[in-house]
Amino acid sequence: MGSKVFEEFALGASSGCSACLFSNPLDVVKTRMQLQGELLARGTYVRPYRNVLHAMWTIGKVDGLLALQKGLVPALSYQFVMNGVRIGVYQNSKNAGLLSTSEGDYSVWRNFLGGSISGLLGATCASPFYLMKTQLQSRSADSIAVGHQHSHRGMIAGLRDVYRREGLRGWWRGVTAAQARVFVGSGAQLGSFALFKEYLPRTRASNLDKTSLRVVSAGCSGIFVVCCMTPMDVCSTRMYNQPTTAAGKGVYYSNLVDCIVKILTKEGPLAFYKGISASLFRLWPHTVLHLTFWDTFREYYLSYVKLKQEKV
Repeated sequence: MGSKVFEEFALGASSGCSACLFSNPLDVVKTRMQLQGELLARGTYVRPYRNVLHAMWTIGKVDGLLALQKGLVPALSYQFVMNGVRIGVYQNSKNAGLLSTSEGDYSVWRNFLGGSISGLLGATCASPFYLMKTQLQSRSADSIAVGHQHSHRGMIAGLRDVYRREGLRGWWRGVTAAQARVFVGSGAQLGSFALFKEYLPRTRASNLDKTSLRVVSAGCSGIFVVCCMTPMDVCSTRMYNQPTTAAGKGVYYSNLVDCIVKILTKEGPLAFYKGISASLFRLWPHTVLHLTFWDTFREYYLSYVKLKQEKV
């Protein structure tokens, strides 16, 4: 039983990292688009990034093509920890029957709630890596800089710098926004994925093969995730990237509520969907890849276990 529990965590971590290798360039774009015009009224600031394609072209031209993979090490570390915990807790809960009805049938609210709680735990554990990912991804040449520019040379150096200034508490600065972000996003992702996989075969999509059902379910889930998670994603990016005082307090935002109020009053409600195109380009394929990898890895793993047991 212990081995099976551990392996569910490993499957979640490996699938998240596999998807991240493909989606990180779009995460760099998303982060920068969410930071441009921070706390400035619409139309009063220069927009170095007009849209996703323009942002990719600009970053590649000014910072170099390798800049599109900035923050890859903390991004992979974040995926490993966050999705290892998130998927591990969710799937083990599912294996234990906690996310089903007393009759063993699919339960919508239990799957959404289970996905949310497991996501909250994952976001909390992985906060230091999300902090470094955001700060390294936003760093750029002065001509296209947006948001506060941090001078970290890399993830380890950055974690050391933050620890020296703010202590361990600094690694979890902005964690409330990350918790809200993943609580909403994880519930939407895992709950809807399970929902689509459960009910699509009962519709006209019943002729889908196993792989097609997996991809279609993941695609539908991805759209749902983008719509639900983007506002908290913007807040999370802002809070993790902001500069701090000598006492380790945020210069722009004191907490999540303060961040929401300031964005709403100074930038307007549409600011919560800044970089929505980048979010769609990044979160949708990342969700499709991650869920497809996870479901596929898990299928192969279960087949391997079954084959091994038959040989005994």
